Amino acid sequence: MARICPISGKRPARGSIIWRSGKAKKKGGIGTHITAITKRWFRPNLQRVKVQLPNGEVKHIRVAASVIKKGLVNKAPRRNWKKKGEAVEA
Repeated sequence: MARICPISGKRPARGSIIWRSGKAKKKGGIGTHITAITKRWFRPNLQRVKVQLPNGEVKHIRVAASVIKKGLVNKAPRRNWKKKGEAVEA
């Protein structure tokens, strides 16, 4: 399964961790120096959400947390399951 958000298009991006040692010049040192660079991945924060599609179908999809916060997905309403023969209380 691809780690791609179908709505925002967010996907994993390559980056690096830069290790620095030393004290900054403005803090009284002789300056910082890079001692190592290691590759890493920045992955989107995908969440599995039950969504109601425009045609009324309810489906689980994996979307980025930022999409949920922005309100770009229409979350499906919660279902109230009742046993057969049980009266519905109002």
